[in-house]
Amino acid sequence: MYRITKEFHFSASHQLKGLPDDHPCARLHGHNYIVEVELSAPELDAVGFVLDYRELAPLKVWIDETLDHRHLNDVFGHDMVTSERLAKEVYDWAKARWDAVSAVRVSETPKTWAEYRP
Repeated sequence: MYRITKEFHFSASHQLKGLPDDHPCARLHGHNYIVEVELSAPELDAVGFVLDYRELAPLKVWIDETLDHRHLNDVFGHDMVTSERLAKEVYDWAKARWDAVSAVRVSETPKTWAEYRP
């Protein structure tokens, strides 16, 4: 199996309501997110790609227009926009466009990652 990844960046706020008041994530706060999209294929195309990275340009546009400098609770319409749920949202959006999408990872901090992989 061949695998490729591409990384995207955006900044946004969120608030995880329902947590104890003394939990830092219960307060409104923001992150500089990193999103990593993985694509897999058992064979390469005629050029030798899983997918030409340039074909992922619509994902960057969607991230920039939908997520960047937004309040994610408003974007997704609920109070628990965790990295895990964000990874699934990005996965679903990307998978609907490219069959080769196999996983999405999201980082809120340099030391933490959440992944959605069906």
